[in-house]
Amino acid sequence: MKLTKLFAALAAGTMIFSLAGCAGSAGGTSSASSAPSNADTSSAADSSAADDTVSGGVLKVGVKDAVQGFGFKDPLSGEYEGMEIEIAKKLADSLGYDDVEFTTVTAATRTELLDSGDLDCVLATFTITEERKKSWDFSTPYYTDAVTVLVEKADGITDLSGLVGKKIGVSTGSTSAYALVKAMTEKGLLGDYALPETSADFDISSFESNGTSFEQFGDYPAISNAMTAGTVDAFCVDKSILATYKTDDRDYITDTFSPQEYGVATKKGSPLSSKIDELIKGWLEDGTIDGFIAEFGLN
Repeated sequence: MKLTKLFAALAAGTMIFSLAGCAGSAGGTSSASSAPSNADTSSAADSSAADDTVSGGVLKVGVKDAVQGFGFKDPLSGEYEGMEIEIAKKLADSLGYDDVEFTTVTAATRTELLDSGDLDCVLATFTITEERKKSWDFSTPYYTDAVTVLVEKADGITDLSGLVGKKIGVSTGSTSAYALVKAMTEKGLLGDYALPETSADFDISSFESNGTSFEQFGDYPAISNAMTAGTVDAFCVDKSILATYKTDDRDYITDTFSPQEYGVATKKGSPLSSKIDELIKGWLEDGTIDGFIAEFGLN
């Protein structure tokens, strides 16, 4: 996926919009027809889940607004688009809802909005981890990615070793920093640093080893802008997310690490959890998910 010239012109506006969501509000909301773009696609999962559906109402879904291919809000039309948007529409239709309402979330706000009941589910490049499964329900993964790092070509950083002594930008609430530190530790790049067993025990705010440190940001456009300004030396997150911010002057390092499985998140014990999981499994089997991946150039 290539970054278009449009993003550079709109990054500042997108950053302001997303930061509002990070401050604790729900961000932007938008209703959309629950009919998916590939409305002719059906599976056994649809008819099975239909035996236990709601009758009308609105499915409230948390999505990203600045990740092309997954969840991106068109600044001109105000409409959300991407694979996760289409999955959400298809979920709403299959579960018997009349409509779907999208709310912009960040890595820092998606779980609090889910816990508060403001959202029914979240489809927002949300990585499934054992720690997170203790607090929220997740569907079978619908997409698998890996973490890497985006750098400015002019800086000459090509692999993990080049990140020693650098400041790396990451999203607040993500597991990217822990994944990067783990990968660097395994290569012996961080001296005698003792890596915690889980990301939940990793204190990103106090981390510093061999001059390597992190700065957290409320959204992805803010990290990209910080790279441009020279505030941070690199941008670490899932590769599919970084694709939105790659330009002719930027490139990925050669290393990828920490496979990231994305799932639909619901509140722990929600009656929707098993229904959504059944649907996702069916769409993985019948090729519906593969169709969305191909449609949005994510393969």
